[in-house]
Amino acid sequence: MKYAKFFKMATNKKIMEGVFAVNKPVGMSSAQVIRDCQAVFNPSALFAPLLAQEKALRDKESQYQKRRRGRAKRELQVKIGHGGTLDPLACGVLILGVGKGTKSLQNFLLCKKTYETVVVFGASTDTYDRVGRIIKKGNYDGITREQVETALETFRGKFKQMPPLYSSLKMEGKPLYEYAREGKPIPREIETRDVEVTELELTEWYEPGTHNHRWPTEEAEQSEKDLVGSVWQVAKKQAGGEEEPAQLTAEQEKQDTEAKAKADYNSKKREAEERVDDLVRDDVPSKKRKVEAKQEQQNDKGAEPLMSGALGVLPKGRGSDLIPPPPSPDTPFPWEGKGPPAAKIRMTVTSGFYVRSLCHDLGEKLGCGAMMAELCRSKQGEFAIGGDNCLEYSDLLKGEEVWAPKVESMLDLWNGVPPKKRASSPVAEATTAPEAGTTLEAVTAPQAATTSEPATATEPATTPAPPAAPEKAE
Repeated sequence: MKYAKFFKMATNKKIMEGVFAVNKPVGMSSAQVIRDCQAVFNPSALFAPLLAQEKALRDKESQYQKRRRGRAKRELQVKIGHGGTLDPLACGVLILGVGKGTKSLQNFLLCKKTYETVVVFGASTDTYDRVGRIIKKGNYDGITREQVETALETFRGKFKQMPPLYSSLKMEGKPLYEYAREGKPIPREIETRDVEVTELELTEWYEPGTHNHRWPTEEAEQSEKDLVGSVWQVAKKQAGGEEEPAQLTAEQEKQDTEAKAKADYNSKKREAEERVDDLVRDDVPSKKRKVEAKQEQQNDKGAEPLMSGALGVLPKGRGSDLIPPPPSPDTPFPWEGKGPPAAKIRMTVTSGFYVRSLCHDLGEKLGCGAMMAELCRSKQGEFAIGGDNCLEYSDLLKGEEVWAPKVESMLDLWNGVPPKKRASSPVAEATTAPEAGTTLEAVTAPQAATTSEPATATEPATTPAPPAAPEKAE
């Protein structure tokens, strides 16, 4: 066991557990942040006492208890979970619990959160953001800051919000986004959520031609546009506090029926093509071959070595680079002329709120369409970007002598340890750091051996959220 050399050193050191936050970068999943933290925490001197304690507890387990432990949980690693998933498109506060601190993460699912978002007007997408496909475009000429601020007034206070089609919610055991991807009609009405916006402010206004925010260049197929359009009609019918829309005309009913028929046809066509592919596909790879292929993929990453206390680059996991970066300023715009205006909006909201839905609904209110271009969670509960309890993700790459004192101070702050009684970090006293030239793969072998996701208080944005603990997708 590669951690054995730390255990003797860790005997008389304090156990580091508790809750702190990380400023998550754009393009990375919440689960990937956890994996990256484990990659640097596992071989560290700071968390060696925690791992030594866990090893001692496991040594006392019976054979039955050891067999019950899943293979992925047999390897020693720092236990980490998060207190509310953050969409890959978003940056900002991601609350993490370490050790026993994971038991406190449920408390953060219901707390208020503050977001800053950039809205681009003139088009709507299937995902309500800049990484989706365009469903429709609208006339944005004449849209002013005053009009937007007036429209925002309807989003203050308490109201019922419709989640986006591509959310992590389930309907009859199936995520809503699966219905959209397969082109199948929603089996029943989408449930709205009771939400509250306690603070809402337009902080910056970008006139046409003064910003670099764009619409996506890809447009959805007509059948998908028809399907999403029919779902949006359902949303308008269900909108709380609004009058029921007029009954559909014969022509509208015909169009709605044709849209559903096209979606059903496309779904059956794809299923037939998949069955044909199965008939001509080569033999199914065995479990051993799958493991070998996965190992080869990891070995081909060519990540630079990262030693404890040294600069380096974390190997990119499957949850990295999920979002394409914004286009460069010299990239041609997807419109003629100066283009649409944009706005930066700051809001404080309750749990379960979808920022992208507000952006989309704001565009519908103005009649021009809109989408979310940027999103940052600047505060969640008492954790805020730049605060004493929020670590910059980039610090993880600067070595243990940089991140360890900060994390220790944050965990002490969570545990109520007075500053004068806070012990010095064991980093400086560690004499058994990994030898020079040791690769990250070698240092974090226990982490690489597991194939399961770290236990979290809520799910990543790409997986459905449990009904018992609803959490927003942003």
